[in-house]
Amino acid sequence: MARVENLRAETEGEATGTQSIGRAVAVLRLVAGHGAAGAGLATLVEASGLTKPTCRRILIALIDAGLAEQDPVTRRYFLGAETYVLGTLAADRFGIHRLALEGVMRLAQETGDAAFIQVRRDWTAVCLHREDGPYPIRSHVLAAGDRHPLGAGAGGIALIAALPDAEVEQALATNAAWLAERYPVLTRPVLDGLIAEARDKGYGFNRGLLFPGSWGIGMVVRDAQGRPDGCLSLAAIESRMQPDREPYLIQLLQTEVRRLEARLREFATIGETRTATMPVANATQRRSNERK
Repeated sequence: MARVENLRAETEGEATGTQSIGRAVAVLRLVAGHGAAGAGLATLVEASGLTKPTCRRILIALIDAGLAEQDPVTRRYFLGAETYVLGTLAADRFGIHRLALEGVMRLAQETGDAAFIQVRRDWTAVCLHREDGPYPIRSHVLAAGDRHPLGAGAGGIALIAALPDAEVEQALATNAAWLAERYPVLTRPVLDGLIAEARDKGYGFNRGLLFPGSWGIGMVVRDAQGRPDGCLSLAAIESRMQPDREPYLIQLLQTEVRRLEARLREFATIGETRTATMPVANATQRRSNERK
C-alpha cells in the first residue's frame, strides 16, 4: 500500500512538474512575441490566462535561469541573454533563419513590401523574421515571434496545404478551438477553399481575411528531406496585391524559395559530413584520454 501511495505521489509530482514547464514555456513565448518593446506583467497575465501571482512566479524563475530580464525602470520583461546562447547553439541544427535572411531582405527591397520567414512547429506557424520594404504604407499584421495556427494567414495557408490530407485533418482538429475563438472567419468551408486554391496555384493567398485591407502571399520552403517546414511570404495593402502585380510577386517568391532550398540542401550535406567524421574524432579523443 505504501508503494502504491509513493507511485501515486511520484506520478502527481511529474504531472505538476510537466504542467509547470509547459506554463513557463508559454510565458517565455509571450515575452518573445513582444520583441524589443518588451511586455508588462498585466499584458502577460491577460495573454497567458494565468493568475498574477503564478505568472509573476514563473517570470522570476525565468529571470533566475537567465531566460528573461526585467527593465528596472519600465518594469517590462524581455528575453534574457541565455536565450541568445541557446539559440546560437541550436543554429547549426535549425539554420533556416540565418540562411533565409539575405533572401527575405532582398524580397523586401525588390517589392517594397514586408517580407517574412516562417517555420512550422507542430500545427502552428512561427514568424522568425520580418523585413520591411521602402513602401511608406505598411501592413502590421505579423512580427517576429508571432505564432498562428496553420491555415491562418498566407504562410499558414501555404504550410497546411502542403501537408497530406491526414495531417491537415489533425492540424484542424488540434486547432479547432483556437481558430473558432481567434479566427472565426476561418470556418471549415473557408479553410477548405483556401487549401484547395493553394494546392492548385502552388502558394497561399490571404485576401484580407484576418485584417481588412491587409493581403498576403506565402510559398512553402521544403527542407533537405522534402518536408514543408518553412515558408517565405509577403504582406502589403490590398492595392499592391491585385492581379496585375501578382505574377511579379510570385516570380520573386519562387526565385527566393529555390535559392533557400538549395542552401538548405547544401547545409544538410555539410552537417552529414560533420556527423560522419565525429565517431572517428571521438574514438581518437577516447584513446588520448586513456593514455593520460
